[in-house]
Amino acid sequence: MAASTSHEPQDASLPLSSSSPPEKIRKSKKGSKGKGKGKEASGGQRKRSAGGKPSTATLSNHPVYEDDPPLDWISLTDAPPSQSPPIFTQDGSYYFVLVGSSVKIFATSTGQLVSTLSAPSSTTGASSEITSVVLNPLNIFQIITGSLDGTIRIWDYLDATLIRTLDIAQPIHHLCAHDKHQDFVFATVSRPSKPTKKLAEDASSVLRISLKAADASAQSAVQKPSDITPLGKIRFPTGLAISPSGNWLVATAGHKAYVANLLIIKSGFTKYVSPDRINCLAFHPVEDYFATGDVKGIIRLWYCLHEPTNVKVAGLEKKTQTASFHWHAHAVSSLAFTSNGAYLLSGGEESVLVIWQLHSGKKEFVPRLGAPIQTISITKTLHAGEEYLLGLKDATFVFVSASTLRISRSYSRVKLFPSDNSSSSKYVPLAVHPSSSTFIIPSSHPSSVQMLSFASSKIVSELEISPSNRVSRREEKPVEPSRVECTEISPSGDWMASIDTRASTEDFQGEVYLKIWHWDQRTSLWILNTRIDRPHGLHKILAMSFSPRPRAGQESYLVTTGGDGAVKTWRLRSDREKSQEGEGFWIARSSFSFRNEVPSHVSWSPDGSLLAVTFGTHVSLYDALTNIHRTTFTSPECRHAYMSHFVGRGRFLAVQGKQELVVWDIVSRSVRWSYTSSHPIYNVVPHPENDNFAIFTSTAPGRSRVHSFSPSSSKPSKTTYLPFTLLNAVWYTSKPASSLSLAGVTQDWRFVLVGDDVKALEEEGTLATGIKSRSLPQRRTLFQDIFGKSIFDQPPASDFSAATLQQKAGPDDHTVFDVPPHLSAPVESLFDPLIMSFLRLRPAEQEHLPMQEGREDEDVVMEVDTSEPVASSRFTKIEAKEIESLVSVFQTYSLQSTPSFPSFSFDYQSFAAAPSHPKTPQMNGVRKVNGVHSKPSLTPSKVPQSTKSKPPKQVDVVNVVSPPSPEPTPSPMLNGIGKKRKKALDYF
Repeated sequence: MAASTSHEPQDASLPLSSSSPPEKIRKSKKGSKGKGKGKEASGGQRKRSAGGKPSTATLSNHPVYEDDPPLDWISLTDAPPSQSPPIFTQDGSYYFVLVGSSVKIFATSTGQLVSTLSAPSSTTGASSEITSVVLNPLNIFQIITGSLDGTIRIWDYLDATLIRTLDIAQPIHHLCAHDKHQDFVFATVSRPSKPTKKLAEDASSVLRISLKAADASAQSAVQKPSDITPLGKIRFPTGLAISPSGNWLVATAGHKAYVANLLIIKSGFTKYVSPDRINCLAFHPVEDYFATGDVKGIIRLWYCLHEPTNVKVAGLEKKTQTASFHWHAHAVSSLAFTSNGAYLLSGGEESVLVIWQLHSGKKEFVPRLGAPIQTISITKTLHAGEEYLLGLKDATFVFVSASTLRISRSYSRVKLFPSDNSSSSKYVPLAVHPSSSTFIIPSSHPSSVQMLSFASSKIVSELEISPSNRVSRREEKPVEPSRVECTEISPSGDWMASIDTRASTEDFQGEVYLKIWHWDQRTSLWILNTRIDRPHGLHKILAMSFSPRPRAGQESYLVTTGGDGAVKTWRLRSDREKSQEGEGFWIARSSFSFRNEVPSHVSWSPDGSLLAVTFGTHVSLYDALTNIHRTTFTSPECRHAYMSHFVGRGRFLAVQGKQELVVWDIVSRSVRWSYTSSHPIYNVVPHPENDNFAIFTSTAPGRSRVHSFSPSSSKPSKTTYLPFTLLNAVWYTSKPASSLSLAGVTQDWRFVLVGDDVKALEEEGTLATGIKSRSLPQRRTLFQDIFGKSIFDQPPASDFSAATLQQKAGPDDHTVFDVPPHLSAPVESLFDPLIMSFLRLRPAEQEHLPMQEGREDEDVVMEVDTSEPVASSRFTKIEAKEIESLVSVFQTYSLQSTPSFPSFSFDYQSFAAAPSHPKTPQMNGVRKVNGVHSKPSLTPSKVPQSTKSKPPKQVDVVNVVSPPSPEPTPSPMLNGIGKKRKKALDYF
């Protein structure tokens, strides 16, 4: 079939941008070099030229702002944690983690972020990244930090205040302190004169720095230390530690361990040579020896501290006997001794924690931690036990119980760090799942994706798309893992399609998998439904798209395009035997191609009737059901098309070129308008509901410009800039009031929210907050184990929810919910004010009702619900016929039906019961009627025979012998009949 090509644009005038004040505008010099394009049309309009060229709006004929307004954005990804291990408070309640230029304080029991201590920006322009932290020997409620800007800061973490700042004007890499040297800290610093010579012998040095300020700078905000004593020069340091006795200081750098005797500081360092480059260092907590781990995975124990040094020669290097342990195949990244010194913990790239028993050399393992181990810390628990805190490379913190060697709990935030430098930046999985209000974003491992919640900005779950062992590299060549290249969510939210690939090697053929997952509403998890191996042969899948939300009786379709030039449609085949939704599986429905051209992009029309397939030189429209070719769009303005999207509710088609954007009118098959940018266009994101769409241009490395368009005009409705470029972006909200609400992944692997009204989520603990008022976790007492926690120990209610939200969360005011989900207040703060606004307080006059006269001596057994019909408390006269009828019915159906029990005769005048049988079983003990003790009744054997013919005398207790079955409660209807019954009731 011949392709229908449209070249003539619609003959209509197009408005151009209005001029702005001249002092804020300048002309683009690059655009003025075009042939006649640098001139603006009179009247602010440009029409089709005589040569038949379509109307074009370029940056050369539009004013270019020198300073475009910045677009609001927030990053939900923290900086990678420092390689310095976290430290714990003395009681183990909190631990401190270094993240960039701040110290984050977490609760040990819950992992909740409690407070954040942020260092002020450096005035010299140097990096203020904090590299080390230690507890202050003078005060256990203070910490000391060292930064790359050469400052030592003393913090009070209980009050979240900065006490003192000391400047030594040299970048600090490690800090250590000891109780024996309370007024000093030891630090490894880089020499500013030689910043690039990391392997030189004098690239760094070790200093002893006084914590007291010099008299000359005592009144200034940034003070100078009163004393700085150099201990010696070393290579670029990898570790610094002080012995438990406080007499020895060890620094590691390169292939050497530098040992200094602190009792004789002027003696300097003694150098001990290691066969391999040392990577980490740890001191034994009891004895004077230390352990090192090198890049080849060997752990050495050094017992050289007490060796005699007879001759002191400058630059002398010594060798000593060491004990070694070897299990790691790669570099040892961290070492730590247990508190009793019996075990040594080591971790590295293998993602396995190794526990070494020092006296025997035996080892135990905690495998499959999920990511390489970066740091190891040890803390005591409330029950006199120990826990190991492992800091993984993907910013996850894992607690391992020392008694069971099992993971007790783990805490992680957004893990968005590329696993290696070879990860491709072309394919970044990113999607929005409206049903669960989550983003689907990449994970730290390329074979997995994460689910990030809108509201809490926290990771909900992690899905492993391609199962992998996550083993470390084999020898020096890294193992090529499976990579998730793309994810797509159906408009209904019930299906997700993913593409994962594994690159081919010399002895391995590449793999391509198309996997379709079904959303389980019951478990809120993605369940794998169908896996299709190599859907396009040995070629990669270039694009895929789900059909719009199907109507009643319609099926859902998935379209993929591959490097083999085929466009394949997949449909859901239902199993007749299983009627539940999602029980079917996906199969290929149809396939077509166009000559030998390779389709690079595919998109659906909003009604699902057309497919727009981008073939590079042109864009073709196909019938979605019959695959019949309908028309082809080509234009000289866009010689090579990369992608195309339906906009304007399906009336228009936006085609993106390298620097061009062409909008076609599908009905008239003509160019509506075109736009040419002076910078490359790398993405087009249409709005899911309205007619707007946004394009991203790369103006410079690390900078993007965002233009908002509508199909009716070539003039951008808004132009802003971002200080980064986005690898992928999606529109995550369909609110028409917001012109831009985008989410994306930046080139430096940060997940950001971009929009006009984006605001940072004020999470608890993100600011410097004092923790003095917070109760430390105490060990439960025996009284609490039996009776529970006291009500007086409950924390006071927050004033924020009562004062701020009391006015908003009413039954008639719903403005508190008219905000994006990730900006709304927590549900805990909304529940109490909302419920209290619906309830009314009970009037005070109804709280204490007056007691009726004459009822003071009566015992109140229970409160009677007045809503249920109850018998009246008035004395009612009962006829004799009613009593006789009840007695006869009782004798007929109850007493006579059981011959083993005695029968009774009832006289309604005397309310006395006489046994009809001469012998009855004897009742031992005292009977209870409704919980009240009564007098023991006489047995029938003790009653004289003459009493059977004579009327009985007045007795206090009714002599009724009943079977051992529960008796019914006496009816209140009999309270006013007979004096003898009233006297018997006095016992109750």
